[in-house]
Amino acid sequence: MRGSDAVAGSLFSYVDLEQRVRTDHPLRVIRGIVNAALADLSAEFSALYSPFGRASIPPERLLRALLLQAFYSIRSERQLVERIEFDLLFRWFVGLGVDDPVWDATTFTKNRDRLLAGDVAVKFLATVLAQPKVKALLSTEHFSVDGTLLEAWASTKSFRPKDGSGPPPGAGRNGEQDFHGQRRSNDTHASMTDPDARLYRKGRGKEAKLCFMGHALMENRNGLIVGAVATRASGHAERLAALHLVEPHGERPQRVTLGGDKGFDTQDFVAELREINVTPHLAQNTSGRCSAIDGRTTRHPGYAISLRIRKRIEEAFGWAKTIAGLRKARHRGLPKIDWQFTFAMAAYNLVRLPKLLAAA
Repeated sequence: MRGSDAVAGSLFSYVDLEQRVRTDHPLRVIRGIVNAALADLSAEFSALYSPFGRASIPPERLLRALLLQAFYSIRSERQLVERIEFDLLFRWFVGLGVDDPVWDATTFTKNRDRLLAGDVAVKFLATVLAQPKVKALLSTEHFSVDGTLLEAWASTKSFRPKDGSGPPPGAGRNGEQDFHGQRRSNDTHASMTDPDARLYRKGRGKEAKLCFMGHALMENRNGLIVGAVATRASGHAERLAALHLVEPHGERPQRVTLGGDKGFDTQDFVAELREINVTPHLAQNTSGRCSAIDGRTTRHPGYAISLRIRKRIEEAFGWAKTIAGLRKARHRGLPKIDWQFTFAMAAYNLVRLPKLLAAA
């Protein structure tokens, strides 16, 4: 073929993205669930956008793109935009045609921040779970709860006295601050980079880091996350978040069960669970003290089942940190961290739904 014929042929080359994606691709099932959820959230999106001004990126496409970022472990929005530019599968999932221009990375980030300012992640998670075919997979009686540390996007060097009495940044040897011998606590110090982050250690002998806490509520039938929230890190945050997440499910005639690790085994927490009609299926903590869980609970076969199944919630945390990019937070401030963690839990559900729906 001559050069002019090749150019003419390329001008009339059409690519049908729908035919390029194989029929059994998992993203087909996920895209159908996502589209149904986004249709239900249309009114919420309209409230976030002004009818005046310059045309912006449709929020439906923004959320689909953010899901791809979580599914494929893409580190930044700039890399995500570049991937959408040349990847036909990404264009198909987001809703762009072959010839449609892709947004600038800065424009994408500006529009994404508008979604972060709203309560979109929580509503998206709830809307996905409310779909009839997904709702049929959920247990309404048996749940598990747990928390995980989320490392903040801030260095311990930014953890300085609140009254400004410390030496100026870079005053130490080689421009680094020497904290040895100094007593630092969250009461007297705060991070200059992310004031919402708290200095916290996972256990004795572990190093203290600036971090947040992510908490998730899992239903025990298929291990799907039905509630998520991020909080500041503290010794009481896990129990307070657990009560917040499970309380709506306790408002029903039949009692529900809640599984958890030894950290939840306290007299106050167990009493509060019973007050909201929740049976505590918590691992007994007998290290130098009496457990708040007695034979009235442990004698039932369901107690042992809850203790075995509750560990599956760690799969969601592991996926979020290794695949969805939550090993270290990409945002600063508790509201944005909460959005990122909740959205990652929704993405985890979507990854598991194709196989669960096929099996059902």
